[in-house]
Amino acid sequence: GGIATCPISKTALNNAGYNFPGHTELLADRTGSKQVAMMMAGSQLRVTLATIHCSLAEIPSLLSKKKIVDLITLTNASLHDDFNLLNPRIAVAGLNPHGGEDCLFGSEEQKIIAPAVRIAADSGIDVNGPYSPDTVFNKAVSGSFDAVICMYHDQGLIPFKLLHFSDGVNVTLGLPIVRTSVDHGTAYDIAGKGIADCRSLSAAITMASLISSNRRNSVR
Repeated sequence: GGIATCPISKTALNNAGYNFPGHTELLADRTGSKQVAMMMAGSQLRVTLATIHCSLAEIPSLLSKKKIVDLITLTNASLHDDFNLLNPRIAVAGLNPHGGEDCLFGSEEQKIIAPAVRIAADSGIDVNGPYSPDTVFNKAVSGSFDAVICMYHDQGLIPFKLLHFSDGVNVTLGLPIVRTSVDHGTAYDIAGKGIADCRSLSAAITMASLISSNRRNSVR
């Protein structure tokens, strides 16, 4: 079995006395999961995020080799166990334009991201990068990769929602249970108007069922 969650108001959650940013952090706390990650999954593209809800100015200080290696490892395990891919292929996006252009536009690629990719590759994972962010998603959608590791929220969510605005699914990696969710918010502004779109929730329920089945089969 698994959980498919509807959108939650982070303000309402905190006003009710639950000091968590959302479902993901609450479930991680309740299950004792020390490392979780967000994957956005659709039929054409999957992305996982190294950082999520933070300002752009904070991102460089939040990146580390360990964080990226751990995220690559989580993503690889999910692609294998949850999506039944025997040999997952993972791409890692750079942070800066043109991947830093030999440090002209930033050094995170050479100092943090590339070493993390090498560490993960040396452990046996089929991972490559860092790729220039403006080209890597085309490679993934064209079939060269099964998932893209992204350095920040909008880097991954803009191309993902361009393709999967109505049917994208949020999958939480690192939990001992299956958890999926819709890829949108509460949309209180359209409540009661009869115009809500149920496709993302339907896709989340379907994917939770699929992942549960795949996990059972992988254990066997």
